Amino acid sequence: MSTPVRVEARGAVQWLIIDREARRNAINREVMEALTAGVKAADADPAIRALVLTGAGDKAFCAGGDLQPTADGAPFAVDWADPRNFVVTFFKAVEACGKPLVARVNGHALAGGLGLLCACDLAVAAEHAKFGTPESKVGLYPMMILPYMLRVLPRRRLMEFCITGELFSAAEALDFGLVNYVAPAGELDARLDWLLARILDKSPTGVRLGKMAMRAMEDMTLPQAFEYAQLMLPAMAQTEDAREGFKAFNEKRPPRFTGR
Repeated sequence: MSTPVRVEARGAVQWLIIDREARRNAINREVMEALTAGVKAADADPAIRALVLTGAGDKAFCAGGDLQPTADGAPFAVDWADPRNFVVTFFKAVEACGKPLVARVNGHALAGGLGLLCACDLAVAAEHAKFGTPESKVGLYPMMILPYMLRVLPRRRLMEFCITGELFSAAEALDFGLVNYVAPAGELDARLDWLLARILDKSPTGVRLGKMAMRAMEDMTLPQAFEYAQLMLPAMAQTEDAREGFKAFNEKRPPRFTGR
């Protein structure tokens, strides 16, 4: 039986591939539950040091929600006894993940697909990819993905995209800071591998605690962030990885990080 998400361990990197090319890798409950399980499994596996999220083929990273109208013509069905949305459940798993999540944007990232991209820590995009939130064209607004987009995109440009529903290019995405790098389609994986190589030799502990600190400080006042930082740094210095890092530096050799 086919699965909507392929999970592949490639060395120390876990790949999560939305495998619905015929549907432009659109997301539904099954897809999001598989992605959530994949993120949680990778986070719990000490052999995995980074994750890659991408779509099958070269046309779409993810075209957004695979909307199927309900009997009354609305695009969403909600169980009001348990209204938790599977997209939000995935986002919460991403927030709890202590390992870098890299988006490999192999094609268009639209609507909910743009939200998946914003949820990732880093992103590399093919230069032919297009980005946008076309929900306003069908009477909606990108509500579920808005919390992440507000943290990644410049406010006025985000407002423009959400209201007009117009698409923007990979070059613009790079300019806005939505992606870290843009490459020709044939060079996308080489650029991704280059970025991953710069991640995998770093301390998993330092990355994990650093991500935790960034998430915490994001919602703090400046005085609160200062108080948090001055306690967090000496705590990090007590970890095995920090001790190994300093020892390796003094011995002029590459560190051997264990993630502890």
